[in-house]
Amino acid sequence: MKLNNPKLLKLSVAGLMTLPFGCAERSPAPFGTPDKPNILIILPDDIGWADIGYHGSDVRTPNIDKLARTGIMFQQHYVMPTCTPSRVSLMTGLYPSRYGVLGPAYGEVIDLGDPTLPSILSEHGYFTAIAGKWHMGSPPYTPLKYGFHSSYGYFDGQIDPYTHEYKTETELTERRSWHRNDEYLDESGTHVTDLITAEAIRIIEEERDEPFFLYVAHHVPHFPLDEPEEWMSVYDDIPLMHPSRKLFAASVTHMDDGIGRIIDALERTGKRENTIIIFISDNGGQFSWHNITEYHGKYADKPHVVLGNNYPLRGWKTQVYEGGIRVPAFINWPGQLEPGIIEFPVHIADWLPALCDLTGYDKPLRPDLDGINIWPAISGERSFEGTRQIYWKTRADYAVRDGRWKLIVSRNTNNVELYDIENDFRESNDLSNEKPEIVQQMLSLLEEFKEKDR
Repeated sequence: MKLNNPKLLKLSVAGLMTLPFGCAERSPAPFGTPDKPNILIILPDDIGWADIGYHGSDVRTPNIDKLARTGIMFQQHYVMPTCTPSRVSLMTGLYPSRYGVLGPAYGEVIDLGDPTLPSILSEHGYFTAIAGKWHMGSPPYTPLKYGFHSSYGYFDGQIDPYTHEYKTETELTERRSWHRNDEYLDESGTHVTDLITAEAIRIIEEERDEPFFLYVAHHVPHFPLDEPEEWMSVYDDIPLMHPSRKLFAASVTHMDDGIGRIIDALERTGKRENTIIIFISDNGGQFSWHNITEYHGKYADKPHVVLGNNYPLRGWKTQVYEGGIRVPAFINWPGQLEPGIIEFPVHIADWLPALCDLTGYDKPLRPDLDGINIWPAISGERSFEGTRQIYWKTRADYAVRDGRWKLIVSRNTNNVELYDIENDFRESNDLSNEKPEIVQQMLSLLEEFKEKDR
């Protein structure tokens, strides 16, 4: 459907759900109790819907699968279609377009002084640490400026797995990116997955009185990929697997092994029962990648034709079709959360208010949060009711979902698509010409969301 200066209808954005939007009023619990657990968020980079074992994938992830099946799996967990925007939503509880972030970003991304998940938890008595990819600001806009007590990994976008150099130099970035607490260091020669895993284990094994918030932001399976034979050989029994898909799968299995080692560290230190684990991919899988100059041309001749797999969802990373924004996600807390599946749509911005509620943070949150408090529904205190409205803005498109309906608007051509996601999750039947009244309602809702953007 082509959009030509439509007359928009007015539609209220109120009454999204019958769940509270802030944190519950309660007295903070003492350290070490289930009311104030350790929090571990694991965020792999570019894992698509069919890139994880428990979704029936050819990729082998036994440790992740066990966590998912003994936890609560989200069937409609939404993120943004690229990395920086999803991470900004996780850290702030806002849609990234509120900061003008529409794709990978550098310089000052989140306004200094704005509350973030680590700054809130730090104020609430948590030790906060990041291991891995930041990509929410270039130096001096580093994790230590936004509430993290400990920072280890790399500042910018994707790096070489062994040299840890960024792909190129720009006005805002350097090739060097690997650091500890804002000090550059050289640990080249060791695979990035192993370094991130070792740092996570170090944080877990440290003895401290306060609970921890640990954000493990993995490098893989984002390109460029370079895996040792130990992990490539896992897929030798699949002779028809494309070499680039084999490399991709090997990187995910390598990460899965690291996650298993992290779980072992939690159990060995007696912290497993009081640690909540949240696993979310930052966006859908990428179709392929090839570049002959980045990373000093090292990957010009490497396999690159097949990477991620979002089947049966439509679309890829960078797109607002379901394949780009609906990702594998689950939460696991043994003895506290019963295994199950949540079908209701949630967004990565929801985790900030949810974790505030979970930990008993009793100060008011900023009133303009886009995320909603999903913890009462996760914990079984209250059920999801009503419909959910979610908004996306990228450099190419707008998208908005309201219950069963999802509207996509091209920012370049004004082309409009309308899908009934409940009955057509593959987005194969554009109903924009058949349902003009729904299109107008959705366009009105879109305009209301856009009003808060920069």
